[in-house]
Amino acid sequence: MPAAAAPIITCRDLTKVYRMGTQDVFALRGVDLDFIEGEMTAIMGPSGSGKSTLMNLIGALDVPTSGELTIRGRPLSKLTRDELADLRNETIGFVFQQFNLLHRASALTNVKLPLLYSRKPIADATARARECLEMVGLGDRMDHRPMQLSGGQQQRVAIARALAGRPSILLADEPTGALDTKTSEEIMDLLTGLSSEGITVILVTHEPEVAAYATRQIHFRDGQVERDERRST
Repeated sequence: MPAAAAPIITCRDLTKVYRMGTQDVFALRGVDLDFIEGEMTAIMGPSGSGKSTLMNLIGALDVPTSGELTIRGRPLSKLTRDELADLRNETIGFVFQQFNLLHRASALTNVKLPLLYSRKPIADATARARECLEMVGLGDRMDHRPMQLSGGQQQRVAIARALAGRPSILLADEPTGALDTKTSEEIMDLLTGLSSEGITVILVTHEPEVAAYATRQIHFRDGQVERDERRST
C-alpha cells in the first residue's frame, strides 16, 4: 500500500473515562492512530484493554471524553445527531459476534430492512439486498430464515446486511467468536476479499489465527497502544 495514502480515520489524543461510583476508570488514555483506506486491521488485547471502546468511538456509537476522531476529514464532534446517524448508515457497516438477525424473517428481509429504515432509502432495496447476498455466496439461500442456516451462513447474512449501504468502513467485533475453525476461515477469507476491494476493515479479536489475516495488528493494554505492527506484503 502506498505510504502516502491519506488516512480515512484519524484518532488524536483520544481519551475515554467512565465514572464507576466514585472512581474514574480510564478505558482509553490518549490514543493516536491513523487508519488507511482499504487496509485490514486487527485490534487485539486482553479484556478491558480499550479495544472495544475504540471500536465504539470509530462507529460513532459513543463519544470520547477528550480528543478528536475524524472520518474522511470530518470531526465527529462537530456533527449533529442526524449527521452521525447518516454516517453510521452510509459510511460504516457493523458486524458482531452475535449475528443479531430477525429469526422470523428471511435472509433477504434481514439484509433489506436497514435500507428501508434509512433516512435516505434507496430506490430498489430488494435488488440491493439480493446483490449483497450474492456477494457473500448466499444467492441460493435468500428465502431461508436464520434457523434454517448454519452459523457461518448467518454471519454471511450479517455481513451482507452490513454491506447493503455500501460502507467504506466495516467494523467487525469478534466476527468469528461463535464459529468453528473451518467456518471462521471462510468468514476471514470473505473479509479479506472485501478489504482487497477497497473497504477499510477493522476487527476486534482475541484470536491470533484471526488477526493473522490482517495486514496490520494493533495491540492494546491498559487503554494505550502497546504495539502497532504491519506485515510486509
